[in-house]
Amino acid sequence: MLIDCFDQRSDLFLIDFSVSESNEIKVIIDGDNGVKVEDCMFISRAIEGNFDREELDFSLEVASCGATSPLLIARQYSKHCGRILSVKTDNEFYEGRLTGTDDKSINLVWKERQPKPIGKGKVTVEKSIDIDFKKIKEAKVKVKF
Repeated sequence: MLIDCFDQRSDLFLIDFSVSESNEIKVIIDGDNGVKVEDCMFISRAIEGNFDREELDFSLEVASCGATSPLLIARQYSKHCGRILSVKTDNEFYEGRLTGTDDKSINLVWKERQPKPIGKGKVTVEKSIDIDFKKIKEAKVKVKF
């Protein structure tokens, strides 16, 4: 039933799904072009249409992942190209502009001040790194207020 919703709307995808012992159903979704209230309503109606409230008492919450939520699946990264990400791996922390992504990794670019190779002072250099999805422990989009 839940998969049917996403077959009809291929721009939306499931991030998290849980059902508690007290029949509280929670669905977290994301979309290639973001998520609108109407998208949550569509998923909610599709799920509710498969249950009979006369037979089963349940609550249903369908929500989008928030702007400050970590990126959990590879598909989420592509819509954030051009934005600043903070990324934690086992041993490192990176903060840079997401310039690209493929099915295995992301590419971050940032500027860093380093000592001049010759003489006194510092120069600004551009750094870049490809980070394998398997090595990412947490990644978040930096939101400016």
